Amino acid sequence: MFSLLQQTAPVVVEESETVIITESAEAAGHGADAAHAVAGAADAAHGASAPGMPQLDFTTFGNQIFWLLVILAVIYWVLSRIALPRIGGVISDRQGAITGDLMAAEEFKQKAKEAEAAYDKALADARAEAGKIVAANKAEIQKELDAAIAHADAEIAARAAESETRIGEIRASAVEDARSVARDVTAALVENFGGKLDQSLVDAAVDQRLKGALQ
Repeated sequence: MFSLLQQTAPVVVEESETVIITESAEAAGHGADAAHAVAGAADAAHGASAPGMPQLDFTTFGNQIFWLLVILAVIYWVLSRIALPRIGGVISDRQGAITGDLMAAEEFKQKAKEAEAAYDKALADARAEAGKIVAANKAEIQKELDAAIAHADAEIAARAAESETRIGEIRASAVEDARSVARDVTAALVENFGGKLDQSLVDAAVDQRLKGALQ
């Protein structure tokens, strides 16, 4: 595209100069100062052929391209030597920090799992130990209870035997007292009825009677 513009621009400029010079010569033919008119026309044609912006001046394209390459090289050097290494260092540091955080998190997770396993084991051991203690206490309590029950049974049996003995003594004493009273009453009745008192017969009769009543 640049070569096409370079080829067509001189033609356009020459045609513009020819038209301007012709018009100026015709105008000068009607006046006395033709030389000044021709000179002014040439200056006008030269001014018309000059470009409006320096960037569009095709004669400076080589310099523009050269400095563009230089500027691009400087920008590349700055980016490759200063900016990009710093950015890479920041990214590397950030990546290292992220990796370290992930490793620390994984380590904490592993420690948490180990702590949970240790807690579960300690809890299971505590429960087993508590079960053993409860069983031992239960056996000890049962042993003491059996001993207390045996002691109570022995004491109750002893007191029952003692009570039986005492009851037997009381009963024997009561029987003896009843026999004595019965003998006295029987002897008094015999005497009151005018009978002859035979103590052996009275005793035998009272004993026989009491024996039948006690059975």
